[in-house]
Amino acid sequence: MSNGQGGIPESIIESVLQQHDIVDTVSRFVHLTKQGKYMKGLCPFHSEKTPSFTVTPEKQIFYCYGCGTGGNAIKFRMEIEGLSFPEAVKTMAEESHISMGDWQGREAAHVNPETARLLEAYELTAKLYHFLLKNTEHGKAAMEYLRSRGIGDKLIDQFQIGYAPNRWDTLVQFLEKREYPLEEMERGGLLSERSEGQGYVDKFRDRIMFPIHGRSGKPIAFAGRILGEGQPKYLNSPETRLFNKGRVLYNLHQAKNAIRKQRQVILFEGYGDVISAWDQDIQNGVAAMGTALTENQALMIKGMCDEVILCYDGDRAGQAAAMKNFPILEEAGLQVKIALIPEGLDPDDFIRKHGGERFRNQIVDGAVTTTKFKLINLKKNHILLEGGGQIAYSKEAVKLIAPLSSPTEREVYLRELAAEVDVSFETLKQECNEEREAMKNNEDYGDNNTKRWNNGRQQNRHVPTPNLLPAYHAAERKLIAWMLQDDEAAQYVNEHLGEAFNLDDHAAIAAYLYAYYAQGKPPDTSRFMSSLHDDRLEKTVSSISMMDGPGEWSIQMLDDCIREVLKYPRKKEYDLKKEEMIAAERAGDSVRAAQIALEMIALERQ
Repeated sequence: MSNGQGGIPESIIESVLQQHDIVDTVSRFVHLTKQGKYMKGLCPFHSEKTPSFTVTPEKQIFYCYGCGTGGNAIKFRMEIEGLSFPEAVKTMAEESHISMGDWQGREAAHVNPETARLLEAYELTAKLYHFLLKNTEHGKAAMEYLRSRGIGDKLIDQFQIGYAPNRWDTLVQFLEKREYPLEEMERGGLLSERSEGQGYVDKFRDRIMFPIHGRSGKPIAFAGRILGEGQPKYLNSPETRLFNKGRVLYNLHQAKNAIRKQRQVILFEGYGDVISAWDQDIQNGVAAMGTALTENQALMIKGMCDEVILCYDGDRAGQAAAMKNFPILEEAGLQVKIALIPEGLDPDDFIRKHGGERFRNQIVDGAVTTTKFKLINLKKNHILLEGGGQIAYSKEAVKLIAPLSSPTEREVYLRELAAEVDVSFETLKQECNEEREAMKNNEDYGDNNTKRWNNGRQQNRHVPTPNLLPAYHAAERKLIAWMLQDDEAAQYVNEHLGEAFNLDDHAAIAAYLYAYYAQGKPPDTSRFMSSLHDDRLEKTVSSISMMDGPGEWSIQMLDDCIREVLKYPRKKEYDLKKEEMIAAERAGDSVRAAQIALEMIALERQ
């Protein structure tokens, strides 16, 4: 049995694609409407107001004309959930009750050996620390601390919490006995080099250990909280081949089902907040690795839900972190609200003091919009009892309200503002309209988050516009479109053009297509895309497959396109010769100029 991408048998990949219709797969995450033979919706991978995300049921693929993302059902699940190819196939196979055979047992053979050893080591280390916490004298003080924070055995087991003893070589001996290369374990963040002399010491000592899991549910890093006095309070694993803190969210592996079901995530600041919330059956909570949120983390969230509740500490630092992070989430196209924790408390404190029901009703349901949050923080900087304070506050508040695109939103906030200051609603509305008029010629006018997004990540993605392509480029796309539709067209192109495409990506796609049909497989764009091993090629195939036309082909049409493709290299050579001839004439070398002219004539006759 031949193997496909990631070493997975092609029969399994094909079964997964047959069982997972592209429309059903996408509709779990995107609202689609029928437009002719296509389905369209707002792209989940970038922020947009006009739908450019297109699904073709006939070819079982998707493509976004706005950001260039495209592929089949497996690719969609990879992109939307941040999964690797094997992870996506396994997840979809399990959903459809498709047997993976003995492939799962051989999966590790397809992983880099050092990566495989490190994954094993992290899993064993998490179990070791968990055992030491619960079953030894070393962990007694840590257990007492956890219980004082309301974290009992059930939560300790649920989150695999452990304890690293206050010794230099507990883990060193443990790993060495099991013959793990210690230099690899140091690179992987479990050990540290000795400051003096040769050898290694444990990275974490006298710390309560919180395993950080990847999407697969396996431990890939640790956060260690110091048990006694000392700094830093939290020590995280360094970035390794397994762990990139900007691409991981704590507890996502357990929370993802609840997040999808509720279409909402609560983004906490600390691990303890997540655990306390879980204890109260609030299971859609995650935490970033530190207070600085990244675009990758925002896009991971966007792939699962529509709304984020930022629930940070009630102190000045927590509110500043919320102010810093909510634009990143809005730029990813998410609706963001800010939970208002009373000053001096963190979410963990609030939940343990008041319980889960009050946390839901007062904090989660009472979360405010980002505009309201900005107004609340602005108000703190002004003394409204004074006339000057009211004027300054109202003017700055109007500047925050004016950019809102919704007239209803503007009116709601202006009426609230009028009730806070001694200024009429009509006056504030007039000021707001004047502010909007002044902003019309400013590049930041309109939805600020959309402007920031469009000036950033989205514009970096190049999507070809067929009408503006050079003739040879358009001809190559037509040839590939016909080849995807019909193996006879592919055979003709192979015989008369082979891989002599001018663009490397097109040449690679053609080579893959020739090999695909040589195995006796029928035309099937979705199935063919699973044989590719390059993200860029998959996007190119998706783009070409979504072209209007080119419809039925004929030998004449193929020949015309092949001629255009072959003509381009000669044209390039001709243009170079022309430049050389002009240079020779300017240099007064008439003999060389005449010789080049003859070469140009020969090129024209080819």
